[in-house]
Amino acid sequence: MGRKWNNIKEKKASKDANTSRIYAKFGREIYVAAKQGEPDPESNQALKVVLERAKTYSVPKHIVDRAIEKAKGGSEESFDELRYEGFGPNGSMVIVDALTNNVNRTAAEVRAAFSKNGGNLGVTGSVSYMFDATAVIGLEGKTSDEVLEILMEADVDVRDILEEEDAVIVYADQDQFYAIQEAFKNVGITEFTVAELTMLAQSDVTLPEDGLAKFEKMLDVLEEIEDVQRVYHNVDLGE
Repeated sequence: MGRKWNNIKEKKASKDANTSRIYAKFGREIYVAAKQGEPDPESNQALKVVLERAKTYSVPKHIVDRAIEKAKGGSEESFDELRYEGFGPNGSMVIVDALTNNVNRTAAEVRAAFSKNGGNLGVTGSVSYMFDATAVIGLEGKTSDEVLEILMEADVDVRDILEEEDAVIVYADQDQFYAIQEAFKNVGITEFTVAELTMLAQSDVTLPEDGLAKFEKMLDVLEEIEDVQRVYHNVDLGE
């Protein structure tokens, strides 16, 4: 589970390193979170989550500030939160989360991304039962034993703590996200390599070479759709 997470984040960070696409997606997500409650992360839990995520992807401050100011300014622009579930090549499983101001457009684009690349959309629940809603928090400079001691002292429940390369990754139920961060911040740890609320597959699948090529193309097409925020899947993409 942990290794899969690290690989996906590294690939995405590398892929988006020279583009503004990831920043645009965060700008939209920050705006929506700020509009749904107070535009202040201290009183808006959803906004605080997005800002913590944005920090680990090095989203520029002006992107964050612009989105929050837009929400404060009373913009009437609104977005629907959508989730699509489907199957990729060789029976792989995919979940797509989107924010859109045109549901029909987004549905058509997502459907086309699946159907033109060896996949097909499924009904609600056809895939998500094989994924776990998970909080993932990573940090450097500590061992897994030290992290476990910090979390035990704070009486925080976690699923797993794994050492991956130079980081320690903590996996827990999503409702433990803040408790984990607060436990670390209380001992002076304020920087995280990962801070995510995500959907992790319960098991990975390895695709044959031709199937993997089709899947990666489908993944690229989905992530290029303006309204798509995040894509989760159960495919082992390798190193």
